[in-house]
Amino acid sequence: MNGEPLTILLVEDNPDHAELIMRTMEDFQVANTINHLKDGQAALDYLNGRGAYADRKQFPLPHLVLLDLRLPKVDGLDVLKEVKTDDLLRAIPVVILTTSEAERDMAMAYEYHANSYVTKPVNFAEFSKLLKDLGFYWLAWNRHPW
Repeated sequence: MNGEPLTILLVEDNPDHAELIMRTMEDFQVANTINHLKDGQAALDYLNGRGAYADRKQFPLPHLVLLDLRLPKVDGLDVLKEVKTDDLLRAIPVVILTTSEAERDMAMAYEYHANSYVTKPVNFAEFSKLLKDLGFYWLAWNRHPW
């Protein structure tokens, strides 16, 4: 990553889940910046540098997107589909982080080229460990061309 600050885009409408994710990532110093958005439309605006998110210095493209499926305004699967069909965005890893264990959701996520599909554990300790491992894998161990 050439020493550049690492940025995660967290798209999560549940405030309790978002807080846990952000605290865990910060506690383990997984990323320098976590930008949290609560709906799919805001995520698309951020990723495309539109409206309030037009300033790329303030809102840089993320190194990783953690995306919930059930979101207000634009569903997570629709966000994923748009990201993975965009030439400028498709290389960004998108990890689906959801409570849904539905086979259809998982099948659609992979059909739309999700990089990973992870079901949120109910247990706090397991959820924290999962987040730590996810962050380290995608931002430290996994290799990227940028």
